[in-house]
Amino acid sequence: MLAFVLAMYALVASLVGIRRQKERLQYSAYRAVVSVGVLVTIATGILLYSLMTNDFRFAAVAGHSNRALPWFYKLTALWSGQEGSLLFWSWLLACYATVAVLLNRERHRSMMPYAVAVLMVVQGFFLLLNNFIANPFQLLALNHGGQMVVQGPLDGSGLNPLLQYPAMAVHPPLLYLGFVGFTVPFAFAMATLITRQAGDKWIETTRRWTMVAWLFLSMGVMMGARWAYAVLGWGGYWGWDPVENASLIPWFTGTAFLHSVMMQEKRGMMKVWNMVLIFSTFFLTIFGTFMTRSGIVSSVHAFAESDIGHYFVAFLGLGILFSGWLLLERLDYLRSASQLDSLVSRESSFLFNNLLLLAACFSVLWGTLFPVITEAVQGVKISVGAPFFNKVNIPIALVLLFLTGVGPLFAWRKTSVASLRRNFQTPAILSLAVGGVLFALGVRQFYPQVSLILCVFVTITIVMEFYRGARVIARKSGHSLVGSAVTLTRRNTRRYGGYIIHFGMVLIFVGITGSAFNVDGEQEMLTGDRMPLGPYTLQLRELTGEDNPNYAAQHAVLDVYRGEQMVSTLRPERRFYKASRQPTTEVAIRMRMNEDLYVVFSGLTPQEEGQTQRAVISAHLNPLVNWIWLGGLVLVLGTLIALLPSQPSAGSVARSVRAVSATPEERLREGEEVLAKS
Repeated sequence: MLAFVLAMYALVASLVGIRRQKERLQYSAYRAVVSVGVLVTIATGILLYSLMTNDFRFAAVAGHSNRALPWFYKLTALWSGQEGSLLFWSWLLACYATVAVLLNRERHRSMMPYAVAVLMVVQGFFLLLNNFIANPFQLLALNHGGQMVVQGPLDGSGLNPLLQYPAMAVHPPLLYLGFVGFTVPFAFAMATLITRQAGDKWIETTRRWTMVAWLFLSMGVMMGARWAYAVLGWGGYWGWDPVENASLIPWFTGTAFLHSVMMQEKRGMMKVWNMVLIFSTFFLTIFGTFMTRSGIVSSVHAFAESDIGHYFVAFLGLGILFSGWLLLERLDYLRSASQLDSLVSRESSFLFNNLLLLAACFSVLWGTLFPVITEAVQGVKISVGAPFFNKVNIPIALVLLFLTGVGPLFAWRKTSVASLRRNFQTPAILSLAVGGVLFALGVRQFYPQVSLILCVFVTITIVMEFYRGARVIARKSGHSLVGSAVTLTRRNTRRYGGYIIHFGMVLIFVGITGSAFNVDGEQEMLTGDRMPLGPYTLQLRELTGEDNPNYAAQHAVLDVYRGEQMVSTLRPERRFYKASRQPTTEVAIRMRMNEDLYVVFSGLTPQEEGQTQRAVISAHLNPLVNWIWLGGLVLVLGTLIALLPSQPSAGSVARSVRAVSATPEERLREGEEVLAKS
């Protein structure tokens, strides 16, 4: 409650301080922001301590934990419920706001009070929910002789079994760090519009903030896909579930923003567009949070249905109206300094990239909300499934992959025909040759073949970019090509880190393409029975059991043969969690870079008189799926490199020293020489 009061004080003090030019009041607002961070941290610590000590007087503890739950999963219980997850959101936002204030309070004095005001509006909204709508410290009480006494049960209901997986201690925090992180660039963009600044200060200030938020969101999406693959037991990793889509939709707009913002930095273009993109990304993160909590969509990931959605709708409506009005009022300050010179240019590739990302965003949003729309219009929910999303988004994804390869080959402003021929010739010939080899090997499906050809094309363009730059450095320094490539990357971390990110996306595309060649099978098996699956044979050796305070389990022990040689033993299991009274399946996976052998023990057949119960075994052979997780790691590496400051070369440092020490006449002469050369 005190944090909520101080957030409102920081909002008012920052606005009054900047309007009346009272610096002491502005600094008081900054201190209030830091105090909010401290107070929300204390509140979060109290709830976490209550979970660890089994304090079942709190409804949030009794509903999502129990005594037998390992401490690792008690930590996960902090964000597994509605109330705790909203408190966790408030805490992350308070941490972001605190760091933003501490880093920028002296750098952008005209913008900072307004940025603080926007941050505190968002912070105040979530603290309002924490205090009055979804209180994580709601106490349980029992009626003793007509008097209500605070007293919890002897044990709690336990954590949802689907969340008792190590990745779920990482996936939600990463996703929340991404969602919440976009609040900071949104706040600075709003502050830029309010203060009528025509420059790009807000982009310079928030570039790394945006990249960090995008990195966390990307990691959260990847970890969510890994959780779905390893826990849900259906053999896939992305089912276009509404809540999965809720995390993907702002990723599209955030990715579009990170690309188009380079056009504003290089050419002063797309200023209005970039404002729209960062506003859209922020409001889509709030919308995704609304979808998981309102009950408007059905999902295995969603929280229980509640009336909290009305508050999110009100916040979204007011926020979009005010942001839209402010953007229209400030259009004169957002005029582009340049125009698009040619369709065959790097600018045009970024523009098409943005349009395709937004097309993917709209298609996923439309498909996700289609049941809600049809129910509102026709009174009947009509859902669209994976076939719709795949049919629309696969062509878009392939064109995006193509642009990833051709973008580095285009020059700014305009690309000459000779340059196109020189840059495209080698990648095109080699990728088409690989396509011919794939066709000869039996890869005849259109989309998989196009995808693999484009993956080769993009990889070659990326390698060529590194090779050209490294060769120049190696020629001058005498170092090896690998060492020169490292030097090249350190000199321009943003550019070459971006290429590494693109290579990570290529690996992800290769992994996704592998799903076109999946092999599936299911069989009811007795001990000793065999089940063929591609080049493998699975033989059921025995059924075993396990019992512990948290759950009881039954294992199916299967020997895996390739030909006549046994290559592995897999132990999928079926669990029954005692506290929540829920069954789950625990898959067994034989992981290789070329394929996964994925086995599920679905349970036993019904008991019938005179017949022995059989084990129901589902198996999937998933080629190349591990390239997805490898691509995610490469994407993270590339983003971390892009976040590092570039190190100038010795020559550029020497030129800077000469420029500082040169006389005005020498500077004028050097400038005339540069103009003459150009």
